[in-house]
Amino acid sequence: MTARAVLGVTTSLRGRPWMSRLDQAGEARALAIAQLTGTSVVLSRILAGRGIGPADAAKYLDPSLRDLMPDPGVLADMNRAAARIARAIEARETVAIFGDYDVDGAASAALLAGYLEACDVPYLIHIPDRIFEGYGPNVEAIQALAARGAKLLVTVDCGTTSHAPLEEAKRLGLDPIVLDHHQAPEHLPDAIIVNPNRLDDLSGLGQLCAAGVVFMTLAAVQRNLRASGFFAARPEPDLLAALDLVALATVADVAALTGLNRAFVVKGLAVMRERGRPGLRALFDVAGADGPPSAYHLGYLVGPRINAGGRIGDAALGAKLLGIASESEATEIAATLDRLNRERQAMEAATLEEAEAEALRQVGLQGEGASVIMVAGPDWHPGIVGIIAGRLREKFGRPAFALALANGSATGSGRSVVGVDLGRSVRGAVEAGILVKGGGHAMAAGITVDSARIEAFRAYLETDLAEAAARARAAEALYVDATLTAAGATPALLASLEKAGPYGAGNPEPVFVFASHRLVDAAPVGVNHIRFKIQAGDGATLEGIAFRAGGEPLGQGLLAGKGRPMHLAGTLSLDRYGGRERVKLRLLDAALAG
Repeated sequence: MTARAVLGVTTSLRGRPWMSRLDQAGEARALAIAQLTGTSVVLSRILAGRGIGPADAAKYLDPSLRDLMPDPGVLADMNRAAARIARAIEARETVAIFGDYDVDGAASAALLAGYLEACDVPYLIHIPDRIFEGYGPNVEAIQALAARGAKLLVTVDCGTTSHAPLEEAKRLGLDPIVLDHHQAPEHLPDAIIVNPNRLDDLSGLGQLCAAGVVFMTLAAVQRNLRASGFFAARPEPDLLAALDLVALATVADVAALTGLNRAFVVKGLAVMRERGRPGLRALFDVAGADGPPSAYHLGYLVGPRINAGGRIGDAALGAKLLGIASESEATEIAATLDRLNRERQAMEAATLEEAEAEALRQVGLQGEGASVIMVAGPDWHPGIVGIIAGRLREKFGRPAFALALANGSATGSGRSVVGVDLGRSVRGAVEAGILVKGGGHAMAAGITVDSARIEAFRAYLETDLAEAAARARAAEALYVDATLTAAGATPALLASLEKAGPYGAGNPEPVFVFASHRLVDAAPVGVNHIRFKIQAGDGATLEGIAFRAGGEPLGQGLLAGKGRPMHLAGTLSLDRYGGRERVKLRLLDAALAG
């Protein structure tokens, strides 16, 4: 039996149906979980809606690295990589770490550097400048690292397609190792490449972010060093204490929070609660994060501040902050990243209005136009185009690219929707000679293209992705986990729901429907948001906010619906403002009752 419409809503204010995440078999599975484990009806429904069966529920609620992490040797080339890094540690060779300028790259670089430092091994870190160097290793940077005495080059979160720079590394006497997770071409550079998305990798670990790959590599390195007796006179580095970095990177890189990734994040958040890493502690404080660390904090408060350095400031700040020991330096760098993040937000607001107008022209008022959005501007900062692409994807429900034009070339980023593999298409455009370079994964990609070839790239994407994009739009629905009332949205409920988290990609945050609640109040607040309050028949009330809904059908419907009964759907969060704990509704959609 297929999933059924919730409350009969087939066309909401946002123009989509509401469907139960559970079909008849799922309902039976939820009941069995509740009976077998003693979990609440709501939590049992959430587990069942994510494909968890009664026999697996207990282990799912307490994920274990011991159970979920395989032998690192299952990754192609892992044993060669671990052996070479172990030799470098034993010989105290200078190791050059070349990272990416996003959170995953910064966390991966800090993770590897921290391990080398614990083993008293000299290292160098290079994070490229987004504008002047671009993504991935470059020949000039490799030459500079070699001149500073490096003997081993380890690229993290990049390098899988970097043929020329890695050839230069070998020519200069640096052994190159790539620890990456981006989609890989058939022909790989001449290097030791550990990447679960290699075409010949059979590990089944393609959902790992780069920091997850680095962590598994260090586990293999530690095993080699233990066998050689390296730790006979020194303590072993505490790998589990570094899971905070893996958790941060996994969430910020929007990796699927399933299986091993979910265990990484659960254990990493537990490490963060100890507040032992000065850089993360300073970031949490400057961001005003309240309560215990959560995936929400990592994705929306901490991650964007680290990314701000790579987007519009000093790309090396993130990696430096995550590995720093000095409290005062950590506080100073965190303040700088916070300032850069505010500047990034101002740039984003100015660019987004222009980008949305062009995207609407392409898509059409009825959505009958382009299957893939592509917008470009000569004054757009290259560091924010990925965010712009994400906003357009969210608003128009289709893959989107945003490009910054300069000197006859364009650099940019794309963001995709579930079911449309953007990384594969970009790789195809590179192989077809349309793009200068490009890469990524299913949901996100980065490109460089000659300005004269932008239209050719647009045509290529339309041909390659139109069918998949149409299927994705046709299948769009809001999937609901359970129905609640305002009185049932309590801090205790949220505490119980955390057991099935953390939530994010691959493990969606639970969506609840509040049926026929009267809209007591609704008013604009902040930049394009709508604040509201609803009331149940028993008098219980619940406050909430609809982010970026102003001027949209959802926001207009809220403002026009004051005093009327409405069905509201959204996720729940805990507000600790003023020392009080209150549950609030983050609205995703609404429909008129009846």
